[in-house]
Amino acid sequence: MKSVFSKSNLLHLRLPFSLLLLPVYVFAISQTINLNIFNAVLVFIIWHLLVYPASNAYNSYFDKDEGSIALLKNPPQIQRNLYHLAVTLEWLGVALAAIVGWHFVLCVLLYNALSKAYSHPKIRLKKYPIISFLVVFVFQGWFIYVATYYAVGNIFTGFNAVVGLAGLVCSCLIGASYPLTQVYQHAEDGKRGDKTLSILLGIKGSFLFSGAIFLLGFGLMFLYWQQAQQVVNFYVFATITLPVLGFFVWWFLQILKDETAASYSNMMRMTLISASVLLLYFLWVLVMGC
Repeated sequence: MKSVFSKSNLLHLRLPFSLLLLPVYVFAISQTINLNIFNAVLVFIIWHLLVYPASNAYNSYFDKDEGSIALLKNPPQIQRNLYHLAVTLEWLGVALAAIVGWHFVLCVLLYNALSKAYSHPKIRLKKYPIISFLVVFVFQGWFIYVATYYAVGNIFTGFNAVVGLAGLVCSCLIGASYPLTQVYQHAEDGKRGDKTLSILLGIKGSFLFSGAIFLLGFGLMFLYWQQAQQVVNFYVFATITLPVLGFFVWWFLQILKDETAASYSNMMRMTLISASVLLLYFLWVLVMGC
């Protein structure tokens, strides 16, 4: 039997993809008033090196994709011990979360449970287009932001509506990307019986939906910085995201001419441009706030 840390298993953890979710974490720590550095480091390790990779591994293990998936153009064959690696990582994340606090343990446990429910054949939320979208929308955006904000600030009581608003901004940024990551794999998803949101909307509809969600996030971002009396941060956001808007419009125009432009390579370009720009922006916010 191959090692649990074989090249195949490590590839299926898709660590670089986990880091594409880093902007939500950076936004949360940039807005934390009393940042606990120790907790911030632990939370980063828990989410980005343990929980997200475990979630990716579960998804690969249950899907057994033969075609391209995010950051894996030619995914290697699935080994049975990939499941064992995923279990080990998720429970190591829970153990480390206990150092942060029991509230954070509950957050990690809930996220882990939903990760399995998303792909597990007995539940498979992934085959329900609206439910799967809402799970990703809420739990990769709002939930991660709020859980991170309170964990790194060492605050676990009460709820601040402003924190919820920032979390909703994150949900919109994540939600806008979600159907675009599915536009190239309608055939493979259909083979498994998964009716993804992108299949429900169609390729052109996926772009229109993503554009609408991004515009909603754009408006909420303005409201967030307005109430913080830092509107200049919104204008920086509007400027720095121009490359994202430019590629989105270009890609949509290609789709209108020929739907085969809904390809893995274009999806990856869109994803990498969007994640890089957002990370750069939130790092700027973090540095300016120091």
